[in-house]
Amino acid sequence: MSTTKPEEPLKEEEGCFAVTCERKYYHRGGSFVKRNLRPKEYRTGARGLVVPRLAKERLRNEAESLRYIRQHTDIPVPAVYSDFEDDDAYYLVTEYVEGVNMADLSDEQKVVVRQELEGYLAKLKTLRSNRIGGPSGIVIPPYRVMRQTKRDDWDLRASAHEEYVFCHNDLSQHNVLVDPETLRITGIVDWEYAGFYPAHFEMPFYTRIGPSVALKDEVDDSVELLALLESKAEDAVEESTG
Repeated sequence: MSTTKPEEPLKEEEGCFAVTCERKYYHRGGSFVKRNLRPKEYRTGARGLVVPRLAKERLRNEAESLRYIRQHTDIPVPAVYSDFEDDDAYYLVTEYVEGVNMADLSDEQKVVVRQELEGYLAKLKTLRSNRIGGPSGIVIPPYRVMRQTKRDDWDLRASAHEEYVFCHNDLSQHNVLVDPETLRITGIVDWEYAGFYPAHFEMPFYTRIGPSVALKDEVDDSVELLALLESKAEDAVEESTG
């Protein structure tokens, strides 16, 4: 007979409106808060205990990416009020952005939103660097790449030129908030995987409903992107030992 205690439900504090296997989300007044789960809060899935990868680092990267975008562009992103670590959880506190998901609009409405969105993507491509990774130096590969490897530590060789452009890397329709009356974008959210990468890392997942991974009959570029990052890492090792 098993003596394992049943998993207790996560406590939902005041203002908490959603819990996933990686995050807790809160809405308090004009603020939106998300934090990683503490180890004692980890959940059990079909394959056992779910241990989120780079949970704190992704939130730090998002905070720095939001600050960078607001400083260098007029792209609508939430203002960062605070980010900090407390009791083994990293908190990101931002402005709460009103709007509906692009995914909830009609196809005709999405055409209008897409035009504005692609204008913002063009502005992102004007932000350049000679190093792969986020504004603070954290390298968080796109989720579709992370699924292909267990590697989380990326020491990548810098380029001689500013050949990398700023990418969101998780730009699904659910991460684009829109005013349903004017069809203007009120906020682009979830910048956890953002940073400077080769331009082709930014796949147009916003053109259809679904997650930021290749769906059936779509081209899956994740192995190719992983190979590129691994080659950059090998170059860095050779440079340091040469």
